[in-house]
Amino acid sequence: MSFKRIALLILTNIAIVVMLGIVLNVVSMLTGLNFGQMAGSSLDMGALFVFALVVGFAGSIISLLMSKTMARTSMGVQLINTHNPAPGLEAWLVGVIRQQADKLGVKMPEVGIYEGEPNAFATGATKNSSMVAVSTGLLQMMNQKEVEAVLAHEMSHVANGDMVTMTLVQGVMNTFVVFVSRLVGWVVDRQILRNENDGPGAGYFITSLVLDIALGFLAGMVVAAFSRHREFRADEGAARVMGESASMISALQRLGTMQPAELPASVKGLGISGGIGSLFASHPSIEDRVDALRRIQL
Repeated sequence: MSFKRIALLILTNIAIVVMLGIVLNVVSMLTGLNFGQMAGSSLDMGALFVFALVVGFAGSIISLLMSKTMARTSMGVQLINTHNPAPGLEAWLVGVIRQQADKLGVKMPEVGIYEGEPNAFATGATKNSSMVAVSTGLLQMMNQKEVEAVLAHEMSHVANGDMVTMTLVQGVMNTFVVFVSRLVGWVVDRQILRNENDGPGAGYFITSLVLDIALGFLAGMVVAAFSRHREFRADEGAARVMGESASMISALQRLGTMQPAELPASVKGLGISGGIGSLFASHPSIEDRVDALRRIQL
């Protein structure tokens, strides 16, 4: 995964947090509604925490609810009619995913194909309203067993509820960013710059904005680390669905010889590939994933 894509994810999340904070502050000034005494002469820690929760989770939840629509639009995903798929590839894909969904005890997801280099992803608001999409590049470059393993990996993400889990983790980190940035902003504005006006001063706004960005990058590292942990679990889930780990190992090794496609920020953490072994990588290295699979006892 390129740094550009990682930076886009982090900057998008920071932008959502910053914009929500600005909007609520403007609404508060225009209407007199009190979202928490965060920049006045006194500081209400309880109100600030509630404000941080609202702003922190709002962006993550909105992104989760829109994830399927965003993925279909940005990737050009063509959905397959799962009730009446075309003979051949479509029927085979639907059959494989239906069998895996039954085995994992989840509702049949939407199934889609998109044009692009080798990759696949799962997304959706809940495990029973999900979508699994696979690229034409992956279908062309892998054999059936390898494709089945990749699909089992994505279905494991669905069954594990990783879409919701990642949203909760991102929301918690966003809350931390909003709370700390505004707390430090108040200290700078009131205690260091000695602003004695009723409203917030420039120190509050500038400090909060700078810390939203800086802490947003640190939060991105934590979210990426959690994503890497979930990838190992999804790999193991794929091996258990397949009843063997050789197919998943083979699929990963084949991906290691390719240039996997970059996924949109909204779904990249749930794709099959894309890690670069850095603090911002959403996936572990291929070597680490293969080693972990070889240690699984089935």
